[in-house]
Amino acid sequence: MSLRETFGKDILLTGWGHSRFGKLPDETLESLIVEVSTEAIANAGIDAGQIDEIFLGQFNSGMMPLAFPSSLALQVSDQLVNVPSTRVENACASGSAAVQQGVKSLLAGTAKTVLVIGAEKMTQATPDVVGAALLGADYDAAGTPSSTGFTGLFASVALAYEERYGPISDVLGSIAAKNHLNGVDNPYAQLRKDLGVEFCRTVSERNPMVANPLRRTDCSPVSDGAAAVILTTAPTKGAATDPVRLAGFGHANDFMPAARRDATEFAAARVAWQRALSMAGTGIDELDFVEVHDCFTIAELIMYEVIGLVPNGQGARAIEEGWVFKDGRLPVNVSGGLKAKGHPVGATGVSQHVVAAMQLTGTAGAMQLDSPRRAAVQNMGGVGIANYTSVLEAW
Repeated sequence: MSLRETFGKDILLTGWGHSRFGKLPDETLESLIVEVSTEAIANAGIDAGQIDEIFLGQFNSGMMPLAFPSSLALQVSDQLVNVPSTRVENACASGSAAVQQGVKSLLAGTAKTVLVIGAEKMTQATPDVVGAALLGADYDAAGTPSSTGFTGLFASVALAYEERYGPISDVLGSIAAKNHLNGVDNPYAQLRKDLGVEFCRTVSERNPMVANPLRRTDCSPVSDGAAAVILTTAPTKGAATDPVRLAGFGHANDFMPAARRDATEFAAARVAWQRALSMAGTGIDELDFVEVHDCFTIAELIMYEVIGLVPNGQGARAIEEGWVFKDGRLPVNVSGGLKAKGHPVGATGVSQHVVAAMQLTGTAGAMQLDSPRRAAVQNMGGVGIANYTSVLEAW
């Protein structure tokens, strides 16, 4: 079975746009939204007036004074006046949450053409404001002072993993080095420098320990950026590329209190992954690459196990034996991932869909793999709380 067979219609990514990620002092949330939306509409070969609904993924949580941005996309064109537009928030998975809302609108038949945007402005806020905002996504730490923020939460995950399975410091350094190397070829990436394995494994003045055992190179950076995609039920005339088909999708949430979750399992992420692959009627061996949510390197390590690449506790094999490199068995985060591409929270999930669509249409430039046909995207909010997976196929 596939999504098309299950629901009797196609869901297609027919055009997309992507800004540069990083510290963008000359951009506003509005300018980023307008930039990527304009690009997506043009690449889809449609007029703005054909859009039936808009979904905007954005976390914010106090990082910006404007807490009501849903109509900012209307600045693209006067033709968008009166188009329904909704802000969608589900922590760091806000972008994929917006994508799935768009998908469900198409499946329900209430829209034929949907604009989905993910956007975030973070770098104008002070570190303490950003840290407090991100901690608002954690049940136990929300509203409490913290010098390490979400890094401390994922450091606890890493320590729990080490206690159960053994040391992983060098493994995490290898994952960081891989993603930095991949980021060199991504023109949108915030960090485009090959730092090398030794640098990423070593604590130094330039790579300090943030929260043991996570060094600076184990952490995704604070970022500004946006991405957008046009979703339709049929190909559009005049599109810049062939469309990309959504073959399956999954969403699962876990309990909020940490005491009700196994820190090393990401159990709900596993469910979302399995739901998406089941709907697509495919398995991991039929995927050509994966984009996963590596907000911290420990998250990518555990995702190797969640997606079934290796059994629990053996994630190190995937990186040590080269399986997840560009020329490996299953390339992971060819874009550089959140680690090197950057992590403007609300934009991340949409960005993952866009870079995957670029790969599947042969338009990924220096990032391009050799003729990939099927991929999966995994996006996570909180410490394994809100989990989304999409399976995408070339047309």
